[in-house]
Amino acid sequence: MSTEWQSKLRRLPSVSALLTDEAIAQAGERHAHDRIVSALQAVIATAREQIRRDGAEVPEPRALVELAIAHLAADTRCHLRRVVNATGVVLNTNLGRAPLAPEAIATLAETAGAYSNLEFDLETGHRGSRYQHVEGLLCQLTGAEAALVVNNNAAAVLLVVDTLARGREVVISRGQLIEIGGSFRIPEVITASGARLVEVGTTNKTHRQDYERAIGPDTALLMRCHTSNYRIVGFTSEVSPAEMAELAHAHGLVAVEDLGSGMLVDLSPFGLPKEPTVQETVASGLDLVTFSGDKLLGGPQAGLIVGRKDLVARLKRNPLLRALRQDKLTLAALERTLRGYLDPERAIAEIPTLAMLARPADQLATAAERLGTMLRGLPSLGVSLQPGHSQVGGGSLPATDLPTTLVTLTWEGKSAQWLLDALRTADPPVVARIEQDRVLIDPRTLLPGDAEQVVAALEGLNPHD
Repeated sequence: MSTEWQSKLRRLPSVSALLTDEAIAQAGERHAHDRIVSALQAVIATAREQIRRDGAEVPEPRALVELAIAHLAADTRCHLRRVVNATGVVLNTNLGRAPLAPEAIATLAETAGAYSNLEFDLETGHRGSRYQHVEGLLCQLTGAEAALVVNNNAAAVLLVVDTLARGREVVISRGQLIEIGGSFRIPEVITASGARLVEVGTTNKTHRQDYERAIGPDTALLMRCHTSNYRIVGFTSEVSPAEMAELAHAHGLVAVEDLGSGMLVDLSPFGLPKEPTVQETVASGLDLVTFSGDKLLGGPQAGLIVGRKDLVARLKRNPLLRALRQDKLTLAALERTLRGYLDPERAIAEIPTLAMLARPADQLATAAERLGTMLRGLPSLGVSLQPGHSQVGGGSLPATDLPTTLVTLTWEGKSAQWLLDALRTADPPVVARIEQDRVLIDPRTLLPGDAEQVVAALEGLNPHD
């Protein structure tokens, strides 16, 4: 046996021999010579190990070249990649939450590929503020006096508490001590800012007198956290934003709400639960409201703060803002997204997150039937349609099921997990889900052109993998 595998090893082509291949020569136009050599050495080393360990046959030189070229392609591909979201979870945190509208993408690309007036006032010719590009829009859309943008909503809460309550007390209901993504918790964000947390009420019921009893000489803020990622139902009670604002102002305090998802249009006409909009929350009299940019707003990741002009001015003077500030690309995408809301009907049609959430059931059934027709006839693939439910995701509108029509897939002789994994390793990757040993494709979260990508991924599957 030893003599046999040694003979195989001797038949492996050398790196110099493979370098003469025409495909390798063409690869030299895109890759440095040293990288090509390293790729060839890697595939030859792998073949050598397979021969020694398993007694594998000697691969043909062409096969080694193809493996090396694939290795080069994988090595140069960005790790952060576009994927097809077939899960039906609209704000899928693992998949980057809200996809941007085409106009926002175009604005982002234009800004990224050139210089910009990020901190330059074109009217005066002097230094400007990066926040001026979105502050006026946010005020116009929400009815607030002033606005500020940081890098996410947790940062917005941190900045507010650090500025207005460092060394003092923040009073909040026990029923609103939420945990957000990545196991970060509101109590930890508050204490990290140097404030002391005072919990009042119970998990299911908190009354005005609970806040009143907690107010003392060290109290700085009364705070609400909208429970956008869970629901407490049944025997419940909470203090309304307007009542909290009235109470805070009666004691010379500031009232703040972390609104979470940040909805700018009411989606209840499309069958979704009624959620407080940012405009309604600002109008309640609260002094500051914070919310996210990449959830129900449908924009890039950002933390938005709107409210009283004097308080926002104090936030802007906090040195911490330098560490939390947004870059030009996010501001460009955010501005264009916000401008879409100047026409709410157009926003619902053109901002992908809103369009997906508002998409009617009959359109989803048509899209599922179209995809099923495209897939039927592929060898070994079983295709059927069934009613199902999508989810909002992203810690928004919990326990809300959106009716949809699912395309279910099976592959003859293979498990659903094999099919799910194979789709995930396609180019681009298709991310789906499994239910009752079948792979489910939900058309709600397929963007234009994604259905064709799903078909291409299935056409390219190798059942011998």
